[in-house]
Amino acid sequence: MPARPALIANEFWFMAHDDQTGRPRLFESALNHGLAAALLAELHAEGRITFDGGRIEVLNAWPPKDWLQHLVLDRLTTQPQHSDTRTWLAFLAATAGEQVADRMWQVGLLEPQQVGRLWRQRIIHVPTDTNIAASSWARLSVDLRFTRRLNFFDVMLAGLALHTHLDTALLDGASLAVRTHLRQVVAQAPLPVRDLLADVDSAIGGSVLSHRT
Repeated sequence: MPARPALIANEFWFMAHDDQTGRPRLFESALNHGLAAALLAELHAEGRITFDGGRIEVLNAWPPKDWLQHLVLDRLTTQPQHSDTRTWLAFLAATAGEQVADRMWQVGLLEPQQVGRLWRQRIIHVPTDTNIAASSWARLSVDLRFTRRLNFFDVMLAGLALHTHLDTALLDGASLAVRTHLRQVVAQAPLPVRDLLADVDSAIGGSVLSHRT
């Protein structure tokens, strides 16, 4: 098993769930939209897509090796009439949780377990190694507290944490200066990343508002 997951959505899944029980740290809309954005970020990191003015542009339609990246890119390329980022976030959010968990299970990072009473049973996914599961959270939290320079991978994770409101727990007990540093890191991210994160923020806010009304 690798020392750490190499895929943004895998690592965000770990950050957004308890490293021992696998229970989510986020409410459902924030979790699923965060995972959907992470899948799009994986394709952006591979040079397959970019984000501009609230829209997704496909740069390279050659199929990725990863099956889930391949699936997402195929959907983007076969429906070019739909390029609105928020539309794709909402569409991918419907299945992102299950699909990312399946991908992680296939490489031994998660193990499905049945919980609940007989008439209300459900499946949760539990990390197979708590050290690997906690490493994402610990690394980013420490790097932000010590204001270390982050690579693209961790800038994206920091942005997802901020815009899904996971940052409150991630930086629990940290000073105001550290929280300000997180916002500065995200504000200085490459423009396409900031574009994606702005749409994540709007999508989560919109889903919360529609749920309340």
